[in-house]
Order: sequence, then C-alpha cells, then structure tokens
Amino acid sequence: MTDIHAQKILVLDFGSQYTQLIARRVREAGVYCEIRDYDISEAEARRFNPRGVIFSGGPESAGERAAPAPPDHLYALGVPILGICYGLQVMAERFGGKVEASPKSEFGFAQVIMESQCRLLRGIEDRIDLDGRAQLDVWMSHGDKVSRAPSGFAIAAATDSAPIAALADDERGFYGLQFHPEVTHTAQGQRIIERFVHEICGCESLWTAANIIDDAIAMVRDKVGGDRVLLGLSGGVDSAVVAALLHRAIGDQLCCVFVDNGLLRLREGDQVMATFAANMGIRVIRANAEEQFLEKLRGVAEPEAKRRIIGNTFVEVFEREAARLSGVRWLAQGTIYPDVIESAGARTGKARVIKSHHNVGGLPETMKLELLEPLRELFKDEVRKLGLELGLPYKMVYRHPFPGPGLGVRVIGEVRKEYCEVLRRADAIFIEELHRAEVYDQVSQAFAVFLPVKSVGVVGDARRYAWVIGLRAVETVDFMTARWARLDVELLEAVSNRIMNEIPDVSRVTYDISSKPPATIEWE
Repeated sequence: MTDIHAQKILVLDFGSQYTQLIARRVREAGVYCEIRDYDISEAEARRFNPRGVIFSGGPESAGERAAPAPPDHLYALGVPILGICYGLQVMAERFGGKVEASPKSEFGFAQVIMESQCRLLRGIEDRIDLDGRAQLDVWMSHGDKVSRAPSGFAIAAATDSAPIAALADDERGFYGLQFHPEVTHTAQGQRIIERFVHEICGCESLWTAANIIDDAIAMVRDKVGGDRVLLGLSGGVDSAVVAALLHRAIGDQLCCVFVDNGLLRLREGDQVMATFAANMGIRVIRANAEEQFLEKLRGVAEPEAKRRIIGNTFVEVFEREAARLSGVRWLAQGTIYPDVIESAGARTGKARVIKSHHNVGGLPETMKLELLEPLRELFKDEVRKLGLELGLPYKMVYRHPFPGPGLGVRVIGEVRKEYCEVLRRADAIFIEELHRAEVYDQVSQAFAVFLPVKSVGVVGDARRYAWVIGLRAVETVDFMTARWARLDVELLEAVSNRIMNEIPDVSRVTYDISSKPPATIEWE
C-alpha cells in the first residue's frame, strides 16, 4: 500500500492567521504536511524527515533582537525552504539582509513585477506589461520590508513600496515571498505552492482521497482489531463520513448511536434514522436524551460551560449505550482539524482557545472508552472529498455544517426548550427559502440564531413584545476564514416576513454582516 506520509512538507508556525491555509494548500497539491512550532528541535525535525520546509508569516518584526527565528539546524537539513511574509524577512535577516519598518504598509491587493528569473516563479504570471515584464496579482499583509537583500540571494520580484517582494537562492533552494500565495486573492498562489512542493522539493501527489481512505482503513483495522466501535452519529457530514469509512473498514463491528438531545434542527432525528439505518444499512441506535441535556443546561449561559456540559453529557449517553453492548472499547468521533485548532489542541499546543468544541475540549477525563478519530488531521474540504469517494450522496456531503453542540450554541445564553422550538422553526424557514431561491449551494453555511432579548413589534393594531432572531450566512473555502454572504435583499425580506408572520413568538429579524476574523462563524 502507498505510504501517503512518506513525502511530506514541514510547515513552521510563527503565529500567522494564515498558517492553516498554507497547510491546506499543500494538501490540495496532493502532498502531506504538518504544522509545528517554529522552534522545533533538531531531533524532531530530523525524525519528521521533510522534503521541504515552509516558514509562515507572523505578527512580529524580524528586525527586532528578540524576534522569533527558526533554529539554524533547519537550514542544515539540506532541503528547500520557502519563507512567506515574516518567513521571508526572518530568512533575510539570518543571511545578512536588512529588515526595517516600511513608510508605506501594504495590506490587500498588490501587483508584483518580476525582476529576475528563478525556479520558483519562472513562467508563472498573470500578465506581461508593455515593457515585457511579467506581473502577478497578489495579496500583501505587512508593515515591514526587506530593505537589503542577503548575500547569495537574487531579487526575484518587487512592488513600488516593497522593492524586494521575492528572494531566490536557486543553488540552495531557499526562497522568500513578501506576499501570501496561500490566500485565494493571490491568483497564481496555488501554482507557486505546487511548483515548490513538486518541482523543487520533489514530492509526488500521494495525498489523494482514495489513498487517504486506504490509509485510514488500514489504521482503523490495525488499531481496533476485533473490538466493537461506537460512533456518535450527528447527521452532519463529518460523522457521516466517519460512519461510511468505519463501515467499510470493520463492517458489523460498528454500531452508531444517534443522540436526540433536543438541540437538533426541525425533524432532523427522523431524517438521520432514515438516511443511515434505512439507506446505508448501518446499525443505528436512537437514544432519546432531550430531558437529560436540557436539565443539565438549565441556568447555564456561558458558552464554554455549555460546550463542556454538552460534551460530557454526550459521553455519558454513549457510555450508557455501550454498556448495553458487548465488546465496545472505542468511541469514534467526527473530529476534524479546524476543531482541534480552535480548541488549542493542535500539535503546536500554543494556540489560544477561541472556542472549545464539544468533542475536543469538552470530553471528561474520566471517560472509559478510547477515542477513535480518523478525520482528526483533515480539513472540511478534504472530508467532503472522502465522502464522495466513499459513495455518500452529494446532498449529504455538501449539506451545511451543523455544530456538535447543535442549537445549544445557537440559542444565545441559557438554553430552554421553548427557545429551541422557536429557533427550529425559524431556521427551517431560512433554509427552505435559500433552497427556493436556489442559493443554498452558493453559501457555505447558513443558520438562524435565537437572541434572548425582546423587541416591540406591531401586528395589525396590536402591540407584540417578542423575541429576536438573527440570520447568519457565510462564504468560505476552509472555515478558517469566512466572509458574510451578500444575500439578495428581497430574499432576506421574504425570510424575515415569513418568520415574523408564521412564528408569533418573534417580533424582529436581523442579518449578521460579520466576517471571520474577527468574528467566528457560530455566535458561541
């Protein structure tokens, strides 16, 4: 079987908001990679044995004495290195260049002009100007600039405010870019990353959906042996893909538990049972635990506390169901890489907690079952590719994500049954209208939020004092960053009118125009 981890890239994190995007782009190129801290030890770096290294951007100034810098042993590995933004600057400083604050910062779109040929950028351009020079449309995000090139490096590209926008040392395979090839705003960014990992580092495209599935199946069979596995099935794409993957790997050793916790969307419980039990032939036990969840959430308003309670209660229900079965040793979950990152559980271990996920930061230390998380290192788009490869229906694979804690984090503040009922109906109307307008597949995620505040409204000649519903829709590729969706105002008006006319408990509807960052996609 192909070793999909044999040829790999090491991504070193200097604190950039785009570090995960770099990893995702490398994966898109069909090459496995991992993110580690910039101060990785020599023993760990050699043990990882990368074909190439990428330095991420970062918020620091490379010209400062105490600026974080990669250890010298990385340059002695004998493999190509690509520095991005801060990564370029810290490399320039290391080899005798000069970094200083720029009188004119660059944040956003910029045009880069090629100054000389190098292996990394040769033949990659968006246009040729009147003087015959190649140009690239790129995304910049920096306040410092390299003012003097280090010895041995050629200036490969420039902009008006950054005369050194790219450096190249073809002999050693060291390259630096002031712009960000990992973001979609850099039109040729993926080509640049592919050039680096394939042609310069010599990696093949081994990281494919089919190979990942084969590798995951072998890992599961080796790890699980003859034990039985219990999967917490939510109905979302992540747990659906895990179910299909485990069913292929271990067949009847898999038993799924669908926990109807009272925090689900309208009629979702029945839909999940029909989809998996009836159509996929997977054994599914339905555990009705609405009262148990709502009782434990009574009086709790703090988001992190709610997530921990929901996570603990899920495990309690799973373990109770597992006790009724013989030979169950493993609890499988649909944990994916963004869950781990946002819960500060990534390998770097230094990320700040943005929000814990019920299946990462909310699991009790006393849990008796061992965890099985075959998707833990995958991004959402990779999970979806696996789902299609495993034969799951397109509509299931590309259904909008639904958080593990469900409506528990879409009811702001304390969770009550009556709040959930209002939210369920409002959410169903929103999604129905998105389908009717044929824009559901054009947005990445859309949902309603229950706001525990009342607002005055007028119905006929009567005064209504009722709840407020917020609508949220975003566009994103990887769910690490997202832009609020520019929905048609007539569509929003139709949704708002339906919600207020069909749900007497709602007097006002708002639309969330916050992007990520600085906001998160979910409200809690």
